[in-house]
Amino acid sequence: MNQSKKIMDGTLVIVIYMMLLFITIFVPFLSMVSIFLLPVPFVLYAAKYNWKPSLVVWVLAILFTVLLASIYTIAIPIVVGLGGIIIGSAIYKDLSAYETLARGAFGFVIGLLLLFVSTQVLFQVNFMTELRTMISESVEMSTAFLESVGMQGQTEQIQELMEIQIQHFIDILPVLLITTAFLLALISQWVSYKMLNRIQKRDLYFPPFRTLRFPTSILGLYLIVIIFSLFELNSSGIVYLIFQNADVLLSFLLAIQGFSFIFYYTHHKKLPKFIPILSIILTVLLPVIFLTLVRIIGIFDIGFNMRERLMRKK
Repeated sequence: MNQSKKIMDGTLVIVIYMMLLFITIFVPFLSMVSIFLLPVPFVLYAAKYNWKPSLVVWVLAILFTVLLASIYTIAIPIVVGLGGIIIGSAIYKDLSAYETLARGAFGFVIGLLLLFVSTQVLFQVNFMTELRTMISESVEMSTAFLESVGMQGQTEQIQELMEIQIQHFIDILPVLLITTAFLLALISQWVSYKMLNRIQKRDLYFPPFRTLRFPTSILGLYLIVIIFSLFELNSSGIVYLIFQNADVLLSFLLAIQGFSFIFYYTHHKKLPKFIPILSIILTVLLPVIFLTLVRIIGIFDIGFNMRERLMRKK
């Protein structure tokens, strides 16, 4: 009976996944939502049966994707299935929400790396080469447009600036990959929590954002990155790329910590709830000013135990 229930649930997972896949491929407007829902069926199945039966469902989902959609869409089940199974397995083991999130993000990172490798091996497509070609064509079109409107004298400066920005974008692709994986894990885990709470009457939830605390070791890593940034490194070398990506990633985490402290301070002082929301809006609109300020708040929160100081003053 248990085995037949696994088979029935596995079949349902594949059907729901294929429906979401076709919506993602053929319905552009809904695809913005459905792409984040694709891992959810795998999460729900793994949360109920753990990872071993889920691997069978994952392989079948890949086969059905190739047969019913296209070989070119094989990357989708590879990424969403792997990340979803890891999140579901963590839920099955009753791990904490943030540990589950960390594992899920790692799973999506591995899935995205497999995507790049499979693209290059199966289709002989070098992602970095194609990206550089696409961007170069875009720069040439922009330059031609500027010349057509009588801005020939500024085209060289604008082109040089665009090439610097493009190179920076290419250099931080690893961080963008990690950020994408984090968002996929966060949204799919949150949706899965809601569904499991409703279907199985569980009590899964993320602790309040204001309680989020990163370990103090993050400051040590950030200090190392700052020290290395004082040296002139070869911009095309691997060491430069590692520390540039580390700088972007650690700065992002410190900013998250800063926002967490703002939420905590607002809650602690019983201030209006729009204040932390306003801080996020201002940071998005004026990142040069407010992002640095929020990052400094995050550094003080981690390094000087600001929350404990507030509790002692209470």
